[in-house]
Amino acid sequence: MTSSQEFAPGLVLQNLTPPLRLSDFKLIAFDMDSTLINIECIDEIADAAGRKAEVAAITEAAMRGEITDFKDSLRRRVALLKGVPATALQEVFEQRLRLNPGAERLVQTCKAHSLKVLLVSGGFTFFADRVCALLGIDFSRSNVLDIADGHLTGRVLDQPWGDICDGAEKRKMLLATCEQLGISPQAAIAMGDGANDLPMMGAAGLSVAYHAKPKVREQAMVAINEGGLDRLLELVLPS
Repeated sequence: MTSSQEFAPGLVLQNLTPPLRLSDFKLIAFDMDSTLINIECIDEIADAAGRKAEVAAITEAAMRGEITDFKDSLRRRVALLKGVPATALQEVFEQRLRLNPGAERLVQTCKAHSLKVLLVSGGFTFFADRVCALLGIDFSRSNVLDIADGHLTGRVLDQPWGDICDGAEKRKMLLATCEQLGISPQAAIAMGDGANDLPMMGAAGLSVAYHAKPKVREQAMVAINEGGLDRLLELVLPS
């Protein structure tokens, strides 16, 4: 296949000839919000402040690629969370966050075939750490919300590697993990749904858009438009 073509209902391939073998890959990298999990965590936290619509509008524009400065958009959104009780984070995790369909099967299958798993998120460590624990993920990078006196301060904490995990940082982390594992980026799979996932998807040997924004679907080698994350296994065969 040398152009975009529907391989199966809801599964579109671009410049890709199936089937591929899972054994040809050594790393799979996931975005978190709206990819591995069902929500945009920042939007749900904002709900506790009565500002969900305002924050969600910025999130949506950033994911569509209409806001090119992800760091600025994240700072703007986090600033709107100032004063939200830190307990709202646990409530979002327990009451609203769910793994997307097929997430557990895909991750377990990859791990069973000796792939390492990376989570790179423009979201927050509070949720990323818990998702990593649920799925047994090997590596992760995300952003840390500043909390003081039991409330969000409206700021993101700087980290030793930089201030905010944006698209460029996702790509950097993917490449650094490949280097750490001693593998080529061509042996990596990257899955995401928003414009800030495109840099890491472009660096990987196989790029997968999951229920993604149009700009991301257009550039991905695989677009899963219907069904769960594990539909990737229809193309990248475990055996």
